[in-house]
This record gives sequence, structure tokens and C-alpha cells, in this order.
Amino acid sequence: MIRYLINKIFYAFITLLGVITVIFFLFNKLGDPAKMMLGQNQSEEQVAAVKKKYGFDKPIGTQFLYYLNDLSPISFHSKTKNDYTYLGPNKYTATALFSLGNTTTVIKAPYLRESFAKQGKKVSQIIGETIPNTFVLAISAIIIAIALGIVFGIISALYKDTWIDKTIQILSTFGMSVPSFFSAILFAWLFGFVLHKYTNLEMTGSLYELDDFGEKMNIQWKNLILPAIVLGIRPLAVVIQLMRNSLLEVLNQDYIRTARAKGLSEFQVIKNHAVKNALNPVVTAISGWFASMLAGAVFVEYIFGWNGLGKEIVNALNTLDLPVIMGAVLVIAIIFITINIFVDVIYAWLDPRVKLS
Repeated sequence: MIRYLINKIFYAFITLLGVITVIFFLFNKLGDPAKMMLGQNQSEEQVAAVKKKYGFDKPIGTQFLYYLNDLSPISFHSKTKNDYTYLGPNKYTATALFSLGNTTTVIKAPYLRESFAKQGKKVSQIIGETIPNTFVLAISAIIIAIALGIVFGIISALYKDTWIDKTIQILSTFGMSVPSFFSAILFAWLFGFVLHKYTNLEMTGSLYELDDFGEKMNIQWKNLILPAIVLGIRPLAVVIQLMRNSLLEVLNQDYIRTARAKGLSEFQVIKNHAVKNALNPVVTAISGWFASMLAGAVFVEYIFGWNGLGKEIVNALNTLDLPVIMGAVLVIAIIFITINIFVDVIYAWLDPRVKLS
């Protein structure tokens, strides 16, 4: 188990380094970061000063090393004030380990730099304010997908080739084929506008909203309903298909026939033997979908006005706020890698034949 986790962490580190490399060189080709920060009315002196402050005047390879140094929990910093790596009082909190000549080695939290559009505001702070809303939305959507998907998948398998099975299959296929942004527009218009007086749901709205007096933030759980359903439609359809096919395969196994021969009822066979073993592919799919939801929620959040990480990414793309885009992609990659490791452990628990090595 320990050896397995060490191997997984090592490969996760290599993967993460690859993601960091790609996003850095990809987004730094979009334009001059200094001019993006200053906007249209900048002078040459201002551009030069910003480049000096943030290290944009250095070769791209040096800038990449600066970025890795910012992200690393253990980093190296110059004692010279004019150097980019100088550890100023307003940059981030760090604990000094040791000094060697003009360089100080410190331990700190990864530094994702500052937003271009919201100058002075750290990317970590922006992500910290928005990602909880995205987690609430993604978890709600995946709960809907799991609960309904497993139930309808079991029903579809038990009533194979009947009109019930065919109806569920048609609806699930339709759910997989419809893009999330189209579903979001359709649901917002139908349930938030046309049927508003019956549903009391709004076309747009976030989890927290100001009251009528603008004095305090109140939780609006009803604003979660439509985006969670829309975001859960595609994984719901996938879970239905996987659960149906997996359960049909399990029901043809020898141990199921043995359980029936012992006199167990069909309910006991399904509940105690078939469902657990049929969940393996479902768990794998759910892990991938949950991580993808953090990225796939972009359009859903933007259309419904949900103040999450997805909406923040769209706003950052519109303003070419590179540090926010890069930081958000990096956080999503870390979450994806972590979930994959966690799911491997769950997979082994569900299927004793799977060994962690």
C-alpha cells in the first residue's frame, strides 16, 4: 500500500510538472503580460517597470524557472530588493530554512501570483473564493447522477428489452448527446422564465446573494437546482448505461446462479451480490466525471450566473487574465490527479481481486 502510494505520488508529480510546463508556455505566447496588466493607456516607462517587477524582462526559460520557484513549497529567494525572487513583506508568508550567500531557502504555500485584471489580488484568494461554489455545484450534480443513474440502470437491466428499458435507453442517449450549454439555456428559459410562476426559480443566480437592503449575503439554495440538474444530465446518462451493461454482465456470472440455486430471492441476489460487483465501472466513470465537472461547469456557471471557478475562468479569458487562467487549470489538474488516486483505492475495496501494488 505504501509503495503503491509512493509510486502514484511520483507519477502525479511528473504529470503535474507536464501540466505546469504546457500551461506556462501556451499562455505566455498570447501576448505581452506587462501590457495586459496595464491596459491600453500605458507608457513605455510603465511597461518597463512592470516587466522589471514581475520578471517579464528575463528570457522565457528564466521566467519558467521563476514560475516553478513560486509554485514550489520549498523555494529560493534573493536578498537583493530589485530581484524578482526577493521575498518582500507583501508577497507571501514564508518560513526561512537556511541562507547561503545572497540566497535564502524558505518553505511556503505555493504562490499562484497576482491577477492582471484585479491588480493586487492574489490568484489563490480568487480561487479560494470561487471554488467552494463550484464544489457545491459539482457534488450536487454528481449526487443526482449517482442516485438516479444507479436506480434507472438497475431498472433498465431488470426489464431488459421491454418498453421500460428502451425508453430509459433513448432518454439516456439523448442526455449524452445534448451539449451542456444548450441544456443550460433551455432549462433556464423553460423553468426560470416560462414556468417561473410555478417553479419560483430564477434564470440566473448564485449560492450567495445580497438581500434587498444590500447589507448581508443570504444562501439561496433554489438557485442550485437548475445548474445542478443540467450539469448532472450527461453523467447521469453515462451512469445509467454503465450500470445497466455491468449489471447484465454480472447477472450472467456463475456465483449469481449459485446464489439463486440456494433459494435466495431475486431482491437479495441483486442487493447482496450483483449491485456491489456491478459498481466498479460506475465508480471509475464517476471519478472522471467529477473531475471533469470542475472544468465542464464553465458554461453552466456562466449561463446561470453561478459565481464559481468556471465563471471566473470565462471572465479571465475575456480579459486575458493569465495568472487566474493558469492557476485555475493547475488547481483542476491537482484535483483530477488526487481523485484518480482515491478512486484506485475505492476500486480495490469494491473488487478484492484488484491489488494495490
